[in-house]
Amino acid sequence: MARATVITNIIERKRTYQWPEAQLNFWLIIMLAASATITGIFAYFLSVQNQFRVSSPWLFPYSVATGSLGILFILIILGLIAQRQLLPGIVMLGSFILFVLFLTGLIETSIQLYGPTGSVNSYCNIYTPSTGYTSGQGQATLAYLETQGICNDWKAVFSFYIVGSVFLLWMMVMSYQVNRDDFE
Repeated sequence: MARATVITNIIERKRTYQWPEAQLNFWLIIMLAASATITGIFAYFLSVQNQFRVSSPWLFPYSVATGSLGILFILIILGLIAQRQLLPGIVMLGSFILFVLFLTGLIETSIQLYGPTGSVNSYCNIYTPSTGYTSGQGQATLAYLETQGICNDWKAVFSFYIVGSVFLLWMMVMSYQVNRDDFE
């Protein structure tokens, strides 16, 4: 009987964690935007590659998977928040895993975008406003608009990989602080 009482007293003591609501909500919104943008743009690139019937570089499906995992992680966090069971260890581990994935995507995207030979950015400069192909009806204008759209997509993905990496690092620090009760 005494043994059962000790076990019951141990089970009844639960530690609660105080998450800063404003920072957590801001983080969730930014990470959702970053993950959804990365997923959407690279899914579009995959469909274009499929339409041309050419193989896709490994970065395209990798980024779709990484962005999808980011969205899934956010949904898991929202579910844990709803149940009031958001533990810093879970958030720290998930953030670290996503940080490594985002950093890998950032490195490869930067190589593809700004690499030494045959980079996306070098192709972005083929149709420039100085060549006069920026207005009017015709294939040259369409080529210019499509090129600029694809170039802007690459730059957006590069930017959101940077933002996502920084915010995942921030979340690891915030989880550590919540675990130590450093917030007021």
